[in-house]
Amino acid sequence: MHTTSSGNTRPWTGQTRPTSTARPRTGQSRPGTARPTTAASSRHEASFVVAVLEGRGVAHEVGIAALDRDTGRAVLIQLADCQTYVKTLHQMHLHNPCLILVPDTFLSIADSAFTSHGKTSTATTLLVQCIQDEFPGVPLEPVLRKYWNDDAGLQFIDQLCVQDDERAATLLAASSKYYALSAAAALFKHAEIKMNTTFLNASLLIRFVPVEGTMLIDPETARNLELVGNRTFKKSAHSLFGVLNHTYTAMAGRLLRANILAPVTVQASVDARLDVVEELVQAEDMFTSLRDALKPFNKMDFDKLISSLVSSEARASEGASARTASNRVTQMLNLRTVVRCLPAVQRALGGSKSQLLQIICELLSDQRIPKIETQICASLNEDAALQKTGIGAVNARVYAVKANCNPLLDVARETYKENVGDIQALHRALVEQHDLPIALIYQDSGFAFAMKKGDLDGKLPSGFTNEAVQKGRYVFSSVDLQKRNARMKDALDESLSLSMTTINSLVARIVEDIGALYKASEAIALLDMLWSFAHVSICTWLLRPEFTGTLAIKAGRHPILENVQSAGTLVPNDVYCSDSSAFQIIQGPKYAHVFTYLKQIGLLTIMAMCGCFVPAEYGSFRIHDALLTRLSNDDDMEKSLSTFANEMASSAMILGLATSQTLVLIDELGRGTSTKEGVAISHAIGEALINMQCFVFFATHYHELSITLSRQPTVVKCVHLLARKTRLSSSSIGLAFQYRIVDGVPEGVDHYGIDLARLADLPHDVLVNGRTNAVRLAELEAQQHESSDSSKMAIRRKALLKLRTQLRQALDHSTLPPEDLRKYLARLQKDITKTLHENL
Repeated sequence: MHTTSSGNTRPWTGQTRPTSTARPRTGQSRPGTARPTTAASSRHEASFVVAVLEGRGVAHEVGIAALDRDTGRAVLIQLADCQTYVKTLHQMHLHNPCLILVPDTFLSIADSAFTSHGKTSTATTLLVQCIQDEFPGVPLEPVLRKYWNDDAGLQFIDQLCVQDDERAATLLAASSKYYALSAAAALFKHAEIKMNTTFLNASLLIRFVPVEGTMLIDPETARNLELVGNRTFKKSAHSLFGVLNHTYTAMAGRLLRANILAPVTVQASVDARLDVVEELVQAEDMFTSLRDALKPFNKMDFDKLISSLVSSEARASEGASARTASNRVTQMLNLRTVVRCLPAVQRALGGSKSQLLQIICELLSDQRIPKIETQICASLNEDAALQKTGIGAVNARVYAVKANCNPLLDVARETYKENVGDIQALHRALVEQHDLPIALIYQDSGFAFAMKKGDLDGKLPSGFTNEAVQKGRYVFSSVDLQKRNARMKDALDESLSLSMTTINSLVARIVEDIGALYKASEAIALLDMLWSFAHVSICTWLLRPEFTGTLAIKAGRHPILENVQSAGTLVPNDVYCSDSSAFQIIQGPKYAHVFTYLKQIGLLTIMAMCGCFVPAEYGSFRIHDALLTRLSNDDDMEKSLSTFANEMASSAMILGLATSQTLVLIDELGRGTSTKEGVAISHAIGEALINMQCFVFFATHYHELSITLSRQPTVVKCVHLLARKTRLSSSSIGLAFQYRIVDGVPEGVDHYGIDLARLADLPHDVLVNGRTNAVRLAELEAQQHESSDSSKMAIRRKALLKLRTQLRQALDHSTLPPEDLRKYLARLQKDITKTLHENL
């Protein structure tokens, strides 16, 4: 089963293996289908043990090793981070931790509850403080520094990594990653010592995950956008994960969560996924066949099943032998069921056209899978089927192994059968003796007698013991029954232990081809997730997005609100952002739901990059390397940060991580300080983002920014959420919010704050004086702006940059007929001539 190594650097022989780096995985009317009730619909619980190590230099090099306790999959990551450790925390959220391991030298004496003879730091490191702030409810455990050894980590990986076509790539990629290997050594040593778990050699799926290839979404953005959980009600399904999760399997649920938190940035992979979703949406027969083929996997975790097969206790506890044997038999029966369900999925994919479906079908067609089924069938009885409870469940385990495989097992089973027969004979004799409807039931402790309360007048006859009331019936025993139960339990344990010999031999043969099971599990998870995308697309009338480098959405709808509000009440909105209008200032009254509009942009972008259709009449997107936001304006009491300090911390993070391919969403920056300072700092941050040439949606109530920032060489486009004047009343400020985005700065609603103050019953003369001063100041500012030569120059620059972008898009993406294209170019020529003439 396993051996334990000695020495500080040589790894114990536990077996864990890397998750293979898969090749790229990657729209209509039809009747809607009801949402399936699945195990994967449940809330995702933390299951990873995560080891984190940081280098001593100024580069903030961080190594992470994560082991899923449930599935046994291990992940190695090494990255260079910033002072706020955003990338590290992002990776830890992807691998939701239930326990975090750090070197004991990273904790101060006061913070460390770990008694050791090693060195202890006088202060807790900044990395550990950030982890504690981000995961306040997760226990953090120090591990002796001597266990963080890169040589031992590499030996662990070499010993435990599954023998498949990606093993060499995993070892090569990890061999030079000192911090990731050191974290792996501490992680596996902790699994052996504290978790009492070892793994068979070459049995674990271990992978080294590069940080490139996925979009960075910082933890605060994930919370504000409600990607995997609702901010108000934690158990609510009103999140992006809840909207998209119609999966049948737990593996697909985990994969969906990981893809929402870190969407793919390889366009070929995204397009391959979209091809699958489109094919499933258009091919009703394939969609239905796949649904029927995936249903048997409901409430079944393929990954967890594989992990349970290859893991074992490092130190056996009392009574563990019979329990382990029983579990092993159950696992083999479950594995046989899973393997027999795979051909149905393969048949459902027959005739598929998309490349990704063909790859999935190829993975499920691995010849090692029928070989595994043959090996299982050669050792297990065909009629052995699992039952949940009762004597039937026990018999399924006892008689799972075929007869004549082990003569001693046959004898033990015959003894067990005789003992059960003796108990049944005792039951029949007692029924005849007392003339009572006594039932014989099986519980975890063995057989017992039971009788309904209504069938007994008075007390039980003498000779019965251990009387108890359970669910409206009497449950009791007798001395003779207890003796026969003891003999039966001995025969049962002996049968299961002898079955264990055959099962262990079978597991050893299966482990040789376990790579095929890991591949099949990945294929089922991906297929199930893409089927879920197709299911959502059919039910809510989503359309396929495209990737052109321009963010253009027509009549886009908020995917979460669409599931909450009544049909037809949600106002769709357009979005357009290109290189010529990369920085967009969004204005409008506070209650016009600018925040909702910003969230909608982020959510639709994530859906498209996950490979899902989007709720819009048309959607064009750009591949972004990061989604960074500043959307919350609350104080952080735990970090002793005011609103303004919190804003500046988030802004510093954005400026430190943003590139030309980043999407940035900012709502009401600078509110926590004076107006002049707020305008100044907002302008400076906006100017820095403009110079980075990333796509920015900047919501603000500072109308000065629409003037000062528009003079930058990179064109700034101003939009606002529409609000119309209505009649004033005692309960209305005279504004009707349309919740619709339009171009230009807001007009006619400049002083809605004064109208709002009227509802607070301020004196009439104060309101009149305030409005007069506001109008006078606005007029003076407008006069200065109109006479400014720099404003006219900014307008000309905007027009020329917009023309260049429109011409480039027409050249690269236009599908217009020649005559229509000539008309379009003539219209562009007329518009640019008019703009330049008016601003000379």
